[in-house]
Amino acid sequence: MAVVVPESAFRQMRARGSITLLGPAFVAAVAYVDPGNFATNFAAGAKFGYTLVWVIVAANLTAMLVQYLSAKTGVATGRDLPELCREHFPRPVSRGLWVQAEIVAMATDLAEFLGAAVGLYLLFHVPLFPAGLLTAVVAFGILALEQRGYRRFELAIAALLGIVLLGFLYDLIVVGASPAGVASGLVPRLAGSDSLILVCGIIGATVMPHVVYLHSALTKSRVACRDDGEKRELLRFQRMDVLIGLGAAGLINLSMLVVAASLFHQTAIFASDDAIQSAHDGLGRMVGGGAALAFAVALLASGLSSSSVGTYAGQIVMQGFIRRRIPLFVRRAVTMTPALTVLALGLPPTDSLVISQVVLSFGIPFALVPLILVTRRRDIMGVFANHPLTTVAASLAAALIIALNAYLLLVSFTPFLTGRPGT
Repeated sequence: MAVVVPESAFRQMRARGSITLLGPAFVAAVAYVDPGNFATNFAAGAKFGYTLVWVIVAANLTAMLVQYLSAKTGVATGRDLPELCREHFPRPVSRGLWVQAEIVAMATDLAEFLGAAVGLYLLFHVPLFPAGLLTAVVAFGILALEQRGYRRFELAIAALLGIVLLGFLYDLIVVGASPAGVASGLVPRLAGSDSLILVCGIIGATVMPHVVYLHSALTKSRVACRDDGEKRELLRFQRMDVLIGLGAAGLINLSMLVVAASLFHQTAIFASDDAIQSAHDGLGRMVGGGAALAFAVALLASGLSSSSVGTYAGQIVMQGFIRRRIPLFVRRAVTMTPALTVLALGLPPTDSLVISQVVLSFGIPFALVPLILVTRRRDIMGVFANHPLTTVAASLAAALIIALNAYLLLVSFTPFLTGRPGT
């Protein structure tokens, strides 16, 4: 009598269609087009034209590599990155990583929450503080979907990402672009030290520390694989997922800078100290109400989706690093407090967004370095340990980010140390 071998969970999902194996990268991609990107990308395009196109391209390629390594970690080990850090790093190191991750999560949430509130204000003229409260209500609703299963949550987030993409494709088509300008912007260069803070802001807004942790959690138990062969096949789908999801995010970021460079560079219509409001008003005045509406809808969708993803990532970070878990809704209530405070005090939203992205940039190495250390170890990853060239590429990216942040500190604080704060 023949023995019937039950079909694995992975093969059952694959039989339903490859689309069912996609999704985690789209959740991660939302964080790469959060409202902080709106502020940094529009400010960069308006002030420096196409000069910093190369930064967005390089940051997005780095993001693809990083998110794939994170996805691979979950598939290969059945653990997420915070859990692996707790298991394999000294306890003080693991606790320190948790503390900085929580700080970075608060900076992330500040940008996302403010962006959604500004989106509501631009669309419906709701004052910023009540708009912040409405944002909280909607964010709670999106988080409730996660309680009903990861697939509903992923589909909701992917739909919001699609809205952002369509909004900026519309604006790009209406505004147009200079192919020669975009091509010239691919040559790496800086426009003086003034552009460095925006370079760090773009990187901080593009390579997001909290989704480096989250992506591994989304793939670790998504589908059970019986052997390394099935894991290898699943990783093929994860590569496709990353390519499509992060590719869409990169296209959105590039569209933001190109629209700003085409429309606002070398004009007096754009105020860099209020990039989002200026971009919305400028689009309405110079292109038309449809372009301004598309911008505002994209901003609202970005803020709502990325805020929910950020809260979910914070839960993964706490649970993995210190084995503690609090209800998602309690975490949401706590992390939105700084953003509501900013709105209540009437602080400039755009300035707060840009500063939050710089803080994020400083948090990137604390996620990248552990990821590299974990994925290069064969005793943890088995046959899925990084190829030496992969480790070198990821290490160079981390080293470059660390160097940029060190230079930013030097440029920012040297005038004060030399007694010439006005220089």
